[in-house]
Amino acid sequence: MKKMALFIIAFFTLMNLYSQEQENRKPKIGLVLSGGGAKGFAHIGVLKVLEKAGVKIDYIGGTSMGAVVGGLYASGYKASQIDSIFKTTNFDNLLSDYIPRSSKNFYEKRNDEMYAFSLPFNKLKIGIPTSISKGIYNYNLLNKLTYKVRHIRDFNQLSIPFFCIATDIETGEDVTLNKGYLAQAMLASSAFPTLFSPVEINGRLLVDGGVTNNFPVDEIKKLGADIIIGVDVQDDLKDRKSLKDATKILVQISNLQMIEKLKQKIKDIDIYIKPDISDFSVISFDEGQAIVQKGEEAAFAQYEKIIKLGDSTKVNTPNSSMKPDSLDLNFINIKPLKNYTRSYIIGKLRFKPNSKITYEDLKIGINNLMATQNFNTISYTIEKDKDKDDLLLDLSENPNKTFLKFALHYDGLYKSGFLVNLTQKKALFKNDITSLDLVLGDNLRYNFDYYIDNGFYWSFGLKSRFSTFNRNTKNDFNESKFLNILKINSINIDYSDLTNQAYMQTIFIQKFLIGTGLEWKHLKIKSKTIENATSVFENSDYASIFGYLKYDSLDNKYFPKTGWYFSSDFQTYFYSSNFSGKFNKYSIAKSDLEFARTIFKSATFKFNSEAGFVVGKESNPYLDFALGGYGFNPVNNFRPFYGYDFLSISGDSYIKSTLTVDYEIFKKNHINLSANYANMEDNLFDSSKWFTKVRYSGYAVGYGIESILGPIEFKYSWSPELGKGFAWFAVGFWF
Repeated sequence: MKKMALFIIAFFTLMNLYSQEQENRKPKIGLVLSGGGAKGFAHIGVLKVLEKAGVKIDYIGGTSMGAVVGGLYASGYKASQIDSIFKTTNFDNLLSDYIPRSSKNFYEKRNDEMYAFSLPFNKLKIGIPTSISKGIYNYNLLNKLTYKVRHIRDFNQLSIPFFCIATDIETGEDVTLNKGYLAQAMLASSAFPTLFSPVEINGRLLVDGGVTNNFPVDEIKKLGADIIIGVDVQDDLKDRKSLKDATKILVQISNLQMIEKLKQKIKDIDIYIKPDISDFSVISFDEGQAIVQKGEEAAFAQYEKIIKLGDSTKVNTPNSSMKPDSLDLNFINIKPLKNYTRSYIIGKLRFKPNSKITYEDLKIGINNLMATQNFNTISYTIEKDKDKDDLLLDLSENPNKTFLKFALHYDGLYKSGFLVNLTQKKALFKNDITSLDLVLGDNLRYNFDYYIDNGFYWSFGLKSRFSTFNRNTKNDFNESKFLNILKINSINIDYSDLTNQAYMQTIFIQKFLIGTGLEWKHLKIKSKTIENATSVFENSDYASIFGYLKYDSLDNKYFPKTGWYFSSDFQTYFYSSNFSGKFNKYSIAKSDLEFARTIFKSATFKFNSEAGFVVGKESNPYLDFALGGYGFNPVNNFRPFYGYDFLSISGDSYIKSTLTVDYEIFKKNHINLSANYANMEDNLFDSSKWFTKVRYSGYAVGYGIESILGPIEFKYSWSPELGKGFAWFAVGFWF
């Protein structure tokens, strides 16, 4: 009996101690953040209030935007820091997967500045892209933000245990991501279908978790949460009057099943917070601060419940520096590729193994790869290698090797033109690209390029270009000989140029493009104004050798706000069939310098200076420099000049400067004022006249629009020397 009594006493003592321990044990708090696009900014406002109340979060689960906010919070960021991140994020660039112009090589820049539309073309069928964005801009940003936890592969080891939800697009199953590479998991959870490309993780093709499970309450319970705080920024079902665009319809489709499931999930939530954000949409990124405020208001409405869970005198919040460290790379591991070499990839990255790089260097390198359009998906992870990092690159080659591209253009020189381009990659060798432009319209033209891109190593190319136009001009390309003989002020000419080049080029100190090559040119100039044997001024072949050095960091070719451009080349003509009987061996040197700087918000100052001169004996006048006009793609040595009509003045030497102030009155709409000055004549630099007195000047006022077709511009220019003005209108990219 004594033993039984002792056993009973011991049992109840243990039960009492366990009961007291349970009473003293602080309940585990789980936070669930739903998806909702830009509406997810409200999560930040809720987190601010939870921090104010001193609530310590033990688990975080999220979907889509909830995964992004939750993942950053679990990584160690405060709510105010996440708010600052979102304030400085350009969501237009994020949604469009913006790749800066500086990340593109000279060939890729040319492509972006010539073609308005590009479509994959396979087996005589035009394809449609799988998504608007591949998510690279977003992925680069998430990698930079999660640099302190880049080596963690179990999300339970983060400052706060975390998971997010994605959807397997092949099976339709929801997938809980609580292990792996954090930035990649967050990207997969927020990969909204058709907007962002699917993300492959462990062999599964994943998209936005909101498709199957936009509010993961059950999953947070399974982790052991005693109390669940749920923040719901999902849309309610809308009526037909509200479904006026594709985005709202897609969201409605996604919400059809979610709304019914939500009713049951709310029953398991202890504190349910639903901000009043019905006036905002999933793409209201420009109204982020107003949405954050709505989140704060909704949380304060539940503050009596919230404050019971925390201690406002001991605010326990995550903490993390927002300044990323550099990466000390030991090795770059690239999964084997079929069509592209390791040297090609390293050349595009512009950094090598055993080097120290910043996250900005990494972003630029990944952007360089993306700009080639040779890869369908680009993913990377940063792995720990003792006290250094290894970069593991996973590139999926773009199965589309053939593309059709289109553009439209009109200017005062070439008139109207419709451009059709056929581009073929890997036609003969790895890393090669073949491109053929055919311009149909008032003047038939073509441009053929074949290029083998070897990155840091020497690359090789072939070019063939045919240009032609008909124009009334005051320049007969023969020192006004025919104009004086006929006693006329202008002459109608037919101008045609066929140029073929073979060249080699490489990247010099990772910034400059340096190259050399051989050129063969056939030039023909004739006039219907003169009805006799002399109606053909020029009909000669020319052979030359050339070299060039280029640098281009302008952020936009047509309306730059920042950056530099420099081009210098030297060309020696050593042979001509000499139709005019005036050929002597000679050389032409020319250079072009331009820089742009933002003066203040929306206002940009641009300065351009260029010069050219002849070296050797007398030049051929038909290859001299000619100034005048605006809005056309330069050919040979024809250059734009405000105040004078197309090709109005010519000479074998010139110097020119242009100053422009551009003001973006509202998005992609510009007004600008320009002034240019030049001196031009034969042997200009033989005396000091080129420096002491300006012979030609012109001024222009213009209005420009950045459109999907390219720049649409109107310019009115005048010159004090002529006493009259010219109006020019140009539409589309210059080609």
